[in-house]
Amino acid sequence: MNTAAERAELWAGAAVLAVVAGFLAWSTAGGKLGASLAGGYDLRAAFPNVDGIEVGTDVRLAGVRIGRVSAVDLNPQTYFAEARLRLPQAIRLPSDSAALIQSDGLLGGAYIELQPGGAPDDLAPGDEIEDVQGAVSLISLMMKFVDAQSGGQGQ
Repeated sequence: MNTAAERAELWAGAAVLAVVAGFLAWSTAGGKLGASLAGGYDLRAAFPNVDGIEVGTDVRLAGVRIGRVSAVDLNPQTYFAEARLRLPQAIRLPSDSAALIQSDGLLGGAYIELQPGGAPDDLAPGDEIEDVQGAVSLISLMMKFVDAQSGGQGQ
């Protein structure tokens, strides 16, 4: 007896299975980056502020995710936060490349954007990216704007 209710249940079950299969495919696609980085190499970058950056944060080049942050530690001599960036072997950066902490919009998460330089020699595994820009605090920017506005009106 194929009633309409049985057919509706069948279609609902098929839809649930399709959604589960979609999530499974999505989760395993994220694992491909990890597998490609297994044979990768690390670069270091020392930032004055790494607000929003933690282990597992994306490292991007031209907006494309190419790696992950593998460690973040405080250097007790310089008081800078040292991030270790794990990149695939196929991507080599010039020695004058820059690392900038960017955000995905006002409320989005942070990531590290790499900007390649033009030097003829490349960074070797374990080298440090010298040209860095730390995280910009949205609160401090807003406070500067408010101070500038109130200072200009009061005088």
